[in-house]
Amino acid sequence: MTVMTWRQLCALARALPEVTEDTWYRTPALKVRGKGFVRLKEDGKTVVFMLASLDDQEALVAMKPSTYFITDHYRGSAAVLAHLSKLTPAQARERLDHAWRAMAPKSLLRLSQ
Repeated sequence: MTVMTWRQLCALARALPEVTEDTWYRTPALKVRGKGFVRLKEDGKTVVFMLASLDDQEALVAMKPSTYFITDHYRGSAAVLAHLSKLTPAQARERLDHAWRAMAPKSLLRLSQ
């Protein structure tokens, strides 16, 4: 299995409309119209994906705890952490799409359907 890197994740994200690379909390991030939807954690090995709901967080952690997890800081937030090295390209695309949809403005969502 190929180990996912931040550069590869960014390349996959460019397939989504209006994605830009920027910083968020002083770390590399992906944004849609100025709103962050994924960011690289300070350790360089973990990413934060924004989610549509807390239910998604619980489901992901329960389904694949070796890949997805949360820390106390993210408990109660619609976000999940993921080990980059455990993400497959298919999982990365799916998480990027869901995170993008969670943060993209409704007007952009309508255009992308």
